[in-house]
Amino acid sequence: MPTRDVSAKAEALIAILAALEPEMLDAAECVTLVADLARLEKACAVARARLAARGAACGAYRSEGYGRAADWLADAAGTSTVDAERAFAVAQAVDELPLLRDALLAGDLSIAQAHEVVTTAEACPGTEATMVAVANQSSLRSLREEGRRRRLDAIDAGELHRRQHAARFHRHWRDENGMIRYTGAMVPEHGVAFMNRLDAEADRRWRSAERAGRPEPRERHAADAFAVLVCGGGAGRGGGAADGERRRPGAEVVFVCEVPSGDCHIVGGGPVPRSVVQDALRAGAFVKAVMHDGVKIDTVAHYGRRIPAAVRTALELGDPPRFDGIRCVDCGRHLGLEWDHIDPLANGGQTARGNLAPRCRSCHRDKTERDRRAGLLGAAARERTTPVNGRPP
Repeated sequence: MPTRDVSAKAEALIAILAALEPEMLDAAECVTLVADLARLEKACAVARARLAARGAACGAYRSEGYGRAADWLADAAGTSTVDAERAFAVAQAVDELPLLRDALLAGDLSIAQAHEVVTTAEACPGTEATMVAVANQSSLRSLREEGRRRRLDAIDAGELHRRQHAARFHRHWRDENGMIRYTGAMVPEHGVAFMNRLDAEADRRWRSAERAGRPEPRERHAADAFAVLVCGGGAGRGGGAADGERRRPGAEVVFVCEVPSGDCHIVGGGPVPRSVVQDALRAGAFVKAVMHDGVKIDTVAHYGRRIPAAVRTALELGDPPRFDGIRCVDCGRHLGLEWDHIDPLANGGQTARGNLAPRCRSCHRDKTERDRRAGLLGAAARERTTPVNGRPP
């Protein structure tokens, strides 16, 4: 198609969209148009990336006054240079990945999704079909987690740990308001343990403030929890002395070791060499051994709201055979999770592994409201929650 025809049709579509009046449409029409425009946006972004790659190969960006192709594309698209570089990477690799190419040209995938597929396919040959399927069926967050898991699994655990150790850092500075800001990276055995304690302390503060009628965004309570933990306070995941158990080193991180292969990983933290687990054992860490057949853990049923220790262990490990932790079944969030009874207790549901699902507080409330509208909650039922990390409120 001649360039002038594409440009004319683009101008016509822009005019149509400018004349669009959302308040004149009903909800169903809005939903349909959102889906159509999302697909169009993806297709346009892919076409733009392919055209930009061709222009960059010919040095066209220099005639536009740019020293780098990524800067030219970023300014033209109104995006960051990082986004522009990802678009170029996708455009340059897509011809070698036919399934991804078809999905992109059909407007089914975004540049961000395609970049995850490309990055993983380059590191793990033969994964294109699986990654495209995940991209079509899951959120971008889930796709990124799947890609990261596959890329990490492709690296020798010892080599990965050496890279992680070399990449650790911490920086802090004062901003214009005098606030202390910080950024950093920790190796998994330290980072997961610390973040689990931070998450638990933030949840306790968040719930306490809500019960007291002083609600604030959870991130503010997380900042307070960070300060408390750095200064040596906080109760950790076990809830401190209230649980009648002294906290031991490593109690906030769970290692999973496969006996036949010797492969080890941290729940929520990825692969680690066996030496890391051995060091944790010498430091007095807890060890959780779980027998499974590669498909499931034996189900433990229990009536009542409190989750037994055996069931909680199985839940927090995540699904076999990966045992890579848990996230909200609705939005994919990792932090601030609560255990939701899929079939509510008020409706006779069990506190059993098959009837419990992790949900963040917001999604949990939405699910409770759906249960109420469906008549699954009796008049006397109370809206109580069982936190993932800690005691029931």
